[in-house]
Amino acid sequence: MIDARGLACPMPVVMVQKAVKDGAPATVEVLVDNQCAVENITRYASNQGYRVSVQEQENEEFALTLTK
Repeated sequence: MIDARGLACPMPVVMVQKAVKDGAPATVEVLVDNQCAVENITRYASNQGYRVSVQEQENEEFALTLTK
């Protein structure tokens, strides 16, 4: 689980990139709290061959599930 809440772009994407580079499992869960991060992580993960599902949670937070 990557908790990137409270971080401005590009840090959430950088955290996901590091996890993928370090051999992330087939499923990666990411928590963010801004739409910009959702869009950027979705774009990056899709380009890396991941399917992305986004679930909006309370307090304008989002849970992204990246599946290879």
